[in-house]
Amino acid sequence: GLRAGAVVVVTSTVGAAAVRAAAAELAAAGVATVDAPVSGGPVRAGAGDLLIMVGADDAALELARPVLDALASTLVPLGGVGAGQDMKTVNQLLCGIHTAAAAEALALAQRLGLDLDAAVDVLGQGAAASFMLADRGPRIAAQLRGEVPPTRSRLDVIAKDMGIVGDLARELKVATPVAGAAEQLYRVGLAAGLHAADDSVISTILTSAEGTR
Repeated sequence: GLRAGAVVVVTSTVGAAAVRAAAAELAAAGVATVDAPVSGGPVRAGAGDLLIMVGADDAALELARPVLDALASTLVPLGGVGAGQDMKTVNQLLCGIHTAAAAEALALAQRLGLDLDAAVDVLGQGAAASFMLADRGPRIAAQLRGEVPPTRSRLDVIAKDMGIVGDLARELKVATPVAGAAEQLYRVGLAAGLHAADDSVISTILTSAEGTR
């Protein structure tokens, strides 16, 4: 139903192959594609404070810019269609690892009898600090206390993204053992039926073997 000259903006994380295939079909109908995966989560989206990684030609980007500028505080053109997805894949590799690492660290802190809120605060002020620790840490702490925080970042989404990371790494023959370990942790969560839970729930998987949820 789109008219020739329209532009489709793809903000989902789907991988470069998928967005290039869609762009080829759209181009046959005279429709341009802007590959524009986002990073920052729902709170930053509501504030127009997302990072958007863009793969598009200049003409398509200019057509989409009013929409993208409303969503993003940082808009980074990276090349043609697919370049945005490639950069988002690299981004998600780190996000997936950092979330899993935060869950491991706080699970250990809990076993040591440390105050989890204090641990999040202390870790966030030193060399161990990361965006994912600051964002996920309070929810991980809540999960470890047996609470169920609101779902802000679904487990099945990060599992899907880490699957894209793994597929691309295998295709390019790049060893990503740490990302692979994180991906398997998320898959354990899926196997437990936690698809719609907040991804902080993986912390309970790390401790559940000894019955401390």
